[in-house]
Amino acid sequence: MNRLPLKFYVAARNFIDREEAQDLVEYALVVCLIAVVCIAGINNLATSINTVFSNIDKKLF
Repeated sequence: MNRLPLKFYVAARNFIDREEAQDLVEYALVVCLIAVVCIAGINNLATSINTVFSNIDKKLF
């Protein structure tokens, strides 16, 4: 008896049921969220540093 269709079905089912791709997507979303938070934090930090140096410049001159 030809078992090729059964092997193809089992291979396709294993491919569909794999959860590694789901884990990869979750990790990618976490990395993107961390990147967005870091960018927002650095932007606020840069604004604060700019304000501090502007105040120092005004007091010196």
